[in-house]
Amino acid sequence: MRDDELLTVAEVMTRLRLGRSTVYDLIRTRRLPSVTIGRCRRIPASALNHFIAEEMERAA
Repeated sequence: MRDDELLTVAEVMTRLRLGRSTVYDLIRTRRLPSVTIGRCRRIPASALNHFIAEEMERAA
């Protein structure tokens, strides 16, 4: 995954194996940064990588 890639909510759901409402909760609470382009919500791949790294640190 390229760091400059923009992911859909569905792609993030698949990669994290989480439900739609959980991903939107992460976005709403700003734990997972996103951008809105028109009516579409996109999550930068770099933000997803950062989120995963933070969760791994927190779990350690």
